[in-house]
Amino acid sequence: MNYTFNTKTPEQTIELGKIIGSLLKKGDIIAMQGTLAAGKTTITKGIASSLGILETITSPTFCLISEYYGKMPLYHMDVYRLDGAEDFAGLGTDDMLYGEGVSIIEWSEKIMDELPKKTIILSITAHEDGSRTIEIKNWNNDNIEFNS
Repeated sequence: MNYTFNTKTPEQTIELGKIIGSLLKKGDIIAMQGTLAAGKTTITKGIASSLGILETITSPTFCLISEYYGKMPLYHMDVYRLDGAEDFAGLGTDDMLYGEGVSIIEWSEKIMDELPKKTIILSITAHEDGSRTIEIKNWNNDNIEFNS
């Protein structure tokens, strides 16, 4: 199913992330898409919070993969600096993608062919007024509710 949500502030984006995170199961993969500063890391902060992660979530742009531990592991990946799918495959991410945690991949447009068909696609569009439109595709979850 597809869902569309609108947030007006970074705090609302984090709250939506908390709702999403509370519904995730081990092995779920979120392919994040959106321009620079769209809010990919902001929504990830909410997801991490709902997973009981207390560490500060930062963009993994330079380290490529950040691992966090709470109720289950969160693997936060940023493939912006990779040249493509071959580079991604070379990172040894199979244990993360098919493991006991949740994987979030920023700039996933570059590697969609490497991801399983069950991957949840989360697209964020930032607007000039600071609001965000968040679209979630390929997620069969009737329990998601968010009032912006």
